[in-house]
Amino acid sequence: MNTYISIIIPLYNRAGLIGRAIKSVLRQTHANFELLIVDDGSSDEPASIIQSFADKRIRYIRQSRGGVSAARNRGVTESRYPLIAFLDSDDEWLPNKLERQYTLMRDNNAVRICYTGESWIRNGNPFPHRKSEQKFSGAIFRQCLNDCFIGCSTVMMEKALFMRAGMFSLDFPVCEDYDLWLRIATRSKIYYINEPLILKYGGHDDQLSRQYWGLDRYRIEAIRRILASGILTDQQRRQAFDILLKKCAIVVGGSLKRKRYDAFSLYFSIWRAQNLLEQLS
Repeated sequence: MNTYISIIIPLYNRAGLIGRAIKSVLRQTHANFELLIVDDGSSDEPASIIQSFADKRIRYIRQSRGGVSAARNRGVTESRYPLIAFLDSDDEWLPNKLERQYTLMRDNNAVRICYTGESWIRNGNPFPHRKSEQKFSGAIFRQCLNDCFIGCSTVMMEKALFMRAGMFSLDFPVCEDYDLWLRIATRSKIYYINEPLILKYGGHDDQLSRQYWGLDRYRIEAIRRILASGILTDQQRRQAFDILLKKCAIVVGGSLKRKRYDAFSLYFSIWRAQNLLEQLS
């Protein structure tokens, strides 16, 4: 196995945070890597901060604003090596993160993708997060349907697997990782390393998940697409139908609570149509 890893950091207006993320990469005990920082049209001029590290392993790529998925995809497209890892610009790796994942994949040919645990930090203090407690390993398509418990910053995978799965979808403003993990979980087992190897910082005002109501709306769309793809087994199809109906019911209730009647009408119609299809299948 090639010992080199391509690391991709998408960046948008986080000049004050990117230095911490870069330092955590440069401290890795597995030093064979390239670091691609894809600046997605930032206006806070992060280039000088990035260039101050003067490390030949760092590649700075600037593009017009396209969103986090476009930035990650660009990084993978520009990458040189068969293994890839993602790091969000506001997160931080512990020094042995790459080494632990690389060793697992090197010693086990069946492992094409793996992820790790994380520790959550808010306002400078550790805090318990439900996503730190809900982790699964192996054939986990059913578990991936329920929620997104795999953080992008925890993942290492084969570049070929990422490309075959279709990369990140560009039309998901949020839950793009949920959508990708679903598609990968139909093709591959996903392995979990039960160690908190990243520090994840929550509570930023610019976090995308805080800017959109009803994240299950995007998960519903991801499930509908994978149901229409024709790649699911009969068992996976039944599991997807079941979770789709449950998520539609949740969004219908949330739409009424927020008096979003157009959304209520849409998701009630989806729920009714999918319920009928389930009964007929």
